[in-house]
Amino acid sequence: MTEGTGRKAATRAADPQGDQASGSTRRALAELALAMVLFGSATPVARIVTAAMPVFVAGSLRAVIGALLLLPVIIRRRKALAAIDRRSWWLIVFISAFGMVGFTVFMLYGMQMVSGIEGSVVMSTTPAVTALASVLVLKDRVSWRTVVAVALAVAGVLVLQLGAGGVAGEGAGGGGQGGNGGSGGSGGPGWIGMLLVFAAVCCQVAYTLLGKLAAQRVDPVLVAALSAWMALIVFLPLALWQLPDFAPHMVGGEAWAAALWYGAGTLAMGNWLWYAGLARVQGAVAAGFMALMPVSALVVSYILLGEPFRMVHLAGFVVVLASVLMISWEHARMARRAVARAACADRAGDEESEVVRG
Repeated sequence: MTEGTGRKAATRAADPQGDQASGSTRRALAELALAMVLFGSATPVARIVTAAMPVFVAGSLRAVIGALLLLPVIIRRRKALAAIDRRSWWLIVFISAFGMVGFTVFMLYGMQMVSGIEGSVVMSTTPAVTALASVLVLKDRVSWRTVVAVALAVAGVLVLQLGAGGVAGEGAGGGGQGGNGGSGGSGGPGWIGMLLVFAAVCCQVAYTLLGKLAAQRVDPVLVAALSAWMALIVFLPLALWQLPDFAPHMVGGEAWAAALWYGAGTLAMGNWLWYAGLARVQGAVAAGFMALMPVSALVVSYILLGEPFRMVHLAGFVVVLASVLMISWEHARMARRAVARAACADRAGDEESEVVRG
């Protein structure tokens, strides 16, 4: 193997995005991008849903729709269920607990207290939180870029909250039945809502890290389907508890459409696409696509909710966007270093082979 050939091979192995000729890679990148756009729409859609129905009823409805749409996956791959080992089953349980149940509950309760735009800015911290979790959980090396990115993410949320004052709590509470569904009121302090949305961010991060581990052992789409059914088992008893406070005839067409999309788009389609793409790319590449989620949430909030534009929203989003760019820079730097290390190792192997032949 020549030096040039070795370098090209190392580049293809270390950077899937660089292989433009690979249809599988292009498809994976498209799946990740579309999944993040769908996940981003969950933030403003959750606000519509919680204004019309109790949280656990909405969560159960989301799980029912998502689980039914993903049921054909389980049926087609039913023979693979017996091959899933205990460790993988536990990973799927935790994926369901964090990514399906935790994310849904925290997001729905949080969006009762903040606007769609403010929720979008908080969701923008996902790439930075993912980087921090990789350091703490996966023992990745800490660089000054990672530290700055995390600091910027926190600063962006603080700018939003301090600048907005009490705006988040005013008019952000879900009207109608959402406030009667066990949340203790029609709204709440904006900072509590932001903490709840941030908890949803943490659940999203856990969902991504655990999903990457599970996809190494189990078909990623099957993981998504099984997780949805596990979430349904958790949500149903809680939904029955809140059912007396729910009057379906009082729910408008817009809320029903939002609930349908919340289950079909953000759960079924989103999880399907995300795990399908996640299984074929590096974790750093997937993390970079998370930047699309808050952008999608912001755009949908302006269009779907008709929320007014405020400079504080722009300021907070710009600071968090700087965090996203910093994380992307760090990921690109790590990828280049991986390519360089692989190329050096390949050259060393070639030189050793020449010495042996000589």
